[in-house]
Amino acid sequence: MTSTGRLFIDLHPTMAAHGTVRVPGSKSISIRVLLLAALADGETTIAGLLRSDDTTVMIDALQALGVAIRDAGDTLVVNGTGAFPNRAAEVFVGNSGLSIRTLTAVLAFAGGTFRLSGVPRMHERPIGDLVDALTSVGARISYDGKAGFPPLTISPMEAATGSGPRLLRVDASASSQFLTGLLQAAPMLASDADVVVGVDGDLISRPYVDLTIASMRRFGVVVREQPVNRFTVDRGARFVAPGRIVVEGDASSASYLLAAGLLGGGPVRVEGVGRASVQGDARFVDVLIAMGAQVTQTDDATEVRSPGIACGFRLRAIDADFNDIPDAAMTVAVLALFANGPTMLRNIGSWRVKETDRLAAMATELRKLGAGVEEGADFLRITPPASPSHWKAASIHTYDDHRMAMCFALAAFNPAGLPVRIEDPQCVSKTFPDYFEALFSLAHTFPASIPVICVDGPSASGKGTLAAALAQRLGYRYMDSGALYRVTALAAVRAGLALDAAHEVAIAALAQRLPVRFAGDKVWLDGADATDAIRTEQAGMHASTVSAMPAVRTALVALQHSFRTLPGLVADGRDMGTVIFPDAPLKVYLTATAGHRAERRYKQLISKGF
Repeated sequence: MTSTGRLFIDLHPTMAAHGTVRVPGSKSISIRVLLLAALADGETTIAGLLRSDDTTVMIDALQALGVAIRDAGDTLVVNGTGAFPNRAAEVFVGNSGLSIRTLTAVLAFAGGTFRLSGVPRMHERPIGDLVDALTSVGARISYDGKAGFPPLTISPMEAATGSGPRLLRVDASASSQFLTGLLQAAPMLASDADVVVGVDGDLISRPYVDLTIASMRRFGVVVREQPVNRFTVDRGARFVAPGRIVVEGDASSASYLLAAGLLGGGPVRVEGVGRASVQGDARFVDVLIAMGAQVTQTDDATEVRSPGIACGFRLRAIDADFNDIPDAAMTVAVLALFANGPTMLRNIGSWRVKETDRLAAMATELRKLGAGVEEGADFLRITPPASPSHWKAASIHTYDDHRMAMCFALAAFNPAGLPVRIEDPQCVSKTFPDYFEALFSLAHTFPASIPVICVDGPSASGKGTLAAALAQRLGYRYMDSGALYRVTALAAVRAGLALDAAHEVAIAALAQRLPVRFAGDKVWLDGADATDAIRTEQAGMHASTVSAMPAVRTALVALQHSFRTLPGLVADGRDMGTVIFPDAPLKVYLTATAGHRAERRYKQLISKGF
């Protein structure tokens, strides 16, 4: 199941959550490491890199700048030369705030002409404070649209004059990414003088600055911090490739799955983020504990459990400052729906300049679910629905914001047992493309609550094509029951079992735990594509043999029932709506004229070389 191409996904009531899942690599670390590897002397092999829209944007940008990058499957190899080979380029950053802010800073001193642009929302996100800091030391940057906002054009900078340290000052009260950009660019200015970056105003999201400093240290550059938010990079500093670097799991992404453990009782174990994490959002576990979670950790994993919402458990309301972990605070805002009183989220004004105005968006969508919300300039006060009867079914608008989609999926744990619709679910591809797959691997509910659509009809009527397309559009799991006997026979033959009565029990045992998966018109057996292998004439004969075995038929009924998992199932095949899923809320019998069926069958055979 993937979220690609769907207008919405319907989340049916979720009663519990338990299991183990590994989160993808940290977005914050991945983007920092990609840029530092490009600026470093030597080759860097990056393992655990997040593969998502935001990292793709940075990779594409670096390649446009002439950086040699090789995808080695499990790793990415970046050949850094200490500078960008191309001295002119068009750079598209999508809606990646970290990418545009760090690239703007380093390209300001790269000695070329570069134009940076993004999606329309990116052109509404402020960058003026960063540009002002850069131009103060000779950078030449012009706005191509509204002053203070992308898109912008960078020209070769003026020659530096004077002696002594080069001082840059920046207001980082809107985004710590401004400071991150200046620090990563500092070695490009430090050839003959120290570079000092001073911060005016309040520095928000301090853990992300610490992450930047730690990442730079891994590439050989030490940032010295003096009192009152002053950061120094010494003269002669340069980035050096560390050889191999491993990206830890994303703590922000982990927050949603850990929250599912709190709401669903757990235990939910999230691997990739533990007590050794260097990310600020790893502190989210402290919030979970404050709200009533039982948490255990290793260096690389975190496990959460609780009595569970379905058993009448209510979270403890909190009043907290989220200046240091504003992304994880969005998860807390949805957890507030399940609290025993009003929850106050303070110091979250940076939400207003993210992928959307998250303060306004969060307030609007929480109210749809039945919450009372007071929205301030930099705070939210959230009063949960007074009782299960006060909850409302809702369609959540996600504003093309990945975090809106991911955190509001947790509303499916509501005690009223109401469905929740998440619009535009593919927006999660920005940072966590497999988010819904990960969530559904943990989420559990009563089988009768999981919708099943049965599609039946005669051979070559198009039922398989319809069922696969329907599953893809809805994001449901797909099952081709007719192929199960063929796959069972194939698995038995590969296991060395003769297809006879003497091996019926062994074949049935194999069938009951068959590692089979359907994806569109493909059939996967134990992770390998078995589509062609089960469509041969011999495979059909073998299927007829095993289908005559009562123990195998019984085992495959149990296997078919196991496909009924969240968010739903489209079952294609004979007897689906009468024998296997008689309680299915929708049953479709597809028919076609004999002529049309014959034509379809003829084309199928021709396409297979017959």
